[in-house]
Amino acid sequence: MSKKVEEFQKEVWKYYHTHGRHDLPWRKTRDPYKILVSEIMLQQTQVSRVLEKYKEFLTNFPTVYVLAQATLTEVIRTWSGLGYNRRGKYLHDSAKMIVTAYNGDFVEALVNPLPGVGPYTRAAVRTFAFNEPHTMIETNIRAVYIHHFFKEGKPVSDKELIPLIEKAMPISPPAGGPREWHWALMDYGSYLKKQFPNPSRRSAGYTKQSKFEGSLRQVRGMILRELHKGPSLLNSLPVEKERVDAALASLKKHGMIKKIRGRWSI
Repeated sequence: MSKKVEEFQKEVWKYYHTHGRHDLPWRKTRDPYKILVSEIMLQQTQVSRVLEKYKEFLTNFPTVYVLAQATLTEVIRTWSGLGYNRRGKYLHDSAKMIVTAYNGDFVEALVNPLPGVGPYTRAAVRTFAFNEPHTMIETNIRAVYIHHFFKEGKPVSDKELIPLIEKAMPISPPAGGPREWHWALMDYGSYLKKQFPNPSRRSAGYTKQSKFEGSLRQVRGMILRELHKGPSLLNSLPVEKERVDAALASLKKHGMIKKIRGRWSI
């Protein structure tokens, strides 16, 4: 292993051991279901917003079996306020598949396609639940490697990061293993993004997140909150009809809502 990579590891571990977010609830469990819930919630959402919703969700749906038996209305009602409600539906659909197709066996389920579970989420659950070594790239991890190994200049692709990620990963204790190594990378990356112009913006795949205020996402959220009360004609929303229609079409396309006897419902 190169001296530069060894120095890099030491710096990451030093920050983690001193300043790491060791009390995050999803870091205190090895239950793949609870870790899957946290990973889906953390997609495009800050940790501070996820904390309370994570606890509420697991109170209402403590196991994958309870979640699989719940109705979509119950799931989305609990998810409401977290944003990107489609994630809640995907999580619900995945739970049903894990229970019905794989008898609750996450090891088997995670090597097969699951709704809304992409390569990163699959690798994250296997890493954090089972301490398996997987190549994982998300915004904080990306920021760490770009900051340390690439000078300012051309955009950096994930393909360029993978050899470094694989070389730097400790695969077993006492070095910490893949589980803690990735926690350390994420915590250090979160810190770097506050200290420097966000290094992940130098990624070739970087795209700026669109504003929520006035967006179609906001209208979809308004619709779902209204439908939590029961079926509705949705005639009283303070939004232009064209935007409501566009939001309804999107929600219907993704199986979030349906229309029965002229009224919309979840």
